[in-house]
Amino acid sequence: MVTRLSTYFLRTLREDPADAEVTSHRLLVRAGYIRRAAPGIFTWLPLGLRVKAKLEQIIRDEMANAGAFEVHFPALLPRDPYEESGRWTSYGDGIFRLQDRKGADYLLAPTHEEMFTLLVKDLYSSYKDLPLTIYQIQDKYRDEARPRAGLLRGREFTMKDAYSFDYTDAGQDVSYQSQRDAYERIFTRLGMEYVIVAADNGLMGGARSEEFLHPIAVGEDTFVRSAGGYAANVEAFTTVVPDALTIAEGSPVVFDSPDTPTIDTLVAHTNAHLDAPAPGIAGPATDGAASWTAAHTLKNVVLALTHLDGTRELVIVGLPGDRDIDDKRAEVAFAPAAVEAATEADFTKHPGLVKGYIGPWSASGAVLGEESTTGIRYLVDPRVVDGTAWVTGANEHEKHAHSVVAGRDFVADGIVDISDVRAGDPAPDGSGPVELARGMEIGHVFQLGRFFAEKLGLKVLDENGKLVTVTMGSYGIGVTRILAILAELNNDDRGLVWPESIAPFDVHVVATGRDAVAFDLAEKLAAELETAGRDVLLDDRPKVSPGVKFGDAELVGVPWILIVGRGAADGQVELWDRRSGERTTLTAAEAVSALTA
Repeated sequence: MVTRLSTYFLRTLREDPADAEVTSHRLLVRAGYIRRAAPGIFTWLPLGLRVKAKLEQIIRDEMANAGAFEVHFPALLPRDPYEESGRWTSYGDGIFRLQDRKGADYLLAPTHEEMFTLLVKDLYSSYKDLPLTIYQIQDKYRDEARPRAGLLRGREFTMKDAYSFDYTDAGQDVSYQSQRDAYERIFTRLGMEYVIVAADNGLMGGARSEEFLHPIAVGEDTFVRSAGGYAANVEAFTTVVPDALTIAEGSPVVFDSPDTPTIDTLVAHTNAHLDAPAPGIAGPATDGAASWTAAHTLKNVVLALTHLDGTRELVIVGLPGDRDIDDKRAEVAFAPAAVEAATEADFTKHPGLVKGYIGPWSASGAVLGEESTTGIRYLVDPRVVDGTAWVTGANEHEKHAHSVVAGRDFVADGIVDISDVRAGDPAPDGSGPVELARGMEIGHVFQLGRFFAEKLGLKVLDENGKLVTVTMGSYGIGVTRILAILAELNNDDRGLVWPESIAPFDVHVVATGRDAVAFDLAEKLAAELETAGRDVLLDDRPKVSPGVKFGDAELVGVPWILIVGRGAADGQVELWDRRSGERTTLTAAEAVSALTA
């Protein structure tokens, strides 16, 4: 049946919504695809649902090709499975918790690993039942602190999440590759550029974790890649550790450094009052530089970790002064603890921490040669190897020290790789320097291993009748996020321009003018196109100007627009390719033939 715009539930907007930050948000609202219900929560309108359904069908096609079966879990879930896995607590404030009238605890599902695991545990008991891959396309809920960018970062969103179940690691590898291949087919069909990058395995471990990122300026993820083929999310990037140096004899030299609480002021002071660095005197290497730079200094940053039990722990991180801490890398390194900069209250509780002049530290040993027990862990960047000499704080107000040598004057309590990654840093696989780019995560394939199976008791009998723990894989695609990215990619200054694979309609027939002949011909052509298998949107609105109709057609973004107007009496129509902008005058029969070829 032809969809008629005169009765269709659609209202376009001439002005941009006030809260729209990105193009996809602006155009999807203006063109009548979605409406804001609350921050990060949107109502889906008929046009939006049509695009979403076509996107989901592509995913379903490729899941079927990969041998996966579709299921559907509830969004409202009980507390108990999440207590068993430990995630009722570890999710912290990131999930929506609620109680029923009897006081029982529930949550709105942020993800469904526990439910998938328990379903298979309930139904399968033998290795003969495996391998198995099941998936769902379902809404998820997360209490984002700052929902933004429309569908790109919301509190309610649609995901495809699949899980594979095998009883051997070799079987898991096969299932993983099958899903990975399916993802490549999905994104190719959608016409999306993607980069597969190594990702952090997280607390659940697993042998392999990869993200599919779409390079895009509004992306929230930074990734690195080298000309030699290395690619990784910054959270998963591993700093190349330099070789240790010969530890020079000597001791640190403490010097007065008034009003130098920052790296910039320290560098300015050393250049004004100290001799230039020379081999063996200072610097991360014996570089003999002509002047002091931030790279010669050791910055010591105090972080506060809030653990799941609510306890607060301070740690000090020493890193080269020309580097900063990357918040995302720190979150991964210290997970599940929450990470933030130490507060004034933290410094007040620890008067030994002289803000702006902190030097190498130790939880149980020496602080620049003085024996003490501080209880504060001191961790260093991987570049702080034995033998490297630094200018750093002396743990006294307005005093610093130079020629402070790692392995001689201080020994760290551990290493933490959380400094920022920069263009030109060497790739860990030796494939050359990396470059940085912005991207948006569109998919994630992840070998979960046996984390959830062990937590929830998912075991099967193997060939020898022995109970073995099942190994799992997790595979997610952000459906609504991909839809928003496609809107970001496919638009111009007049509106959306959807690719044919997910456009809400195949053809937008526009009847213009006041002559009944044009409307009659438009009706006839729309019916013929529908009969030929095309989805047709017919703008049959009476007493609406051609300018308004054309503006709506451009905004809505159907790839083919068929204009039936002044030439209708002679059987002439105009075919408009919304993507290229080309407009061609054809006979009605030629237009139908072109659109159904």
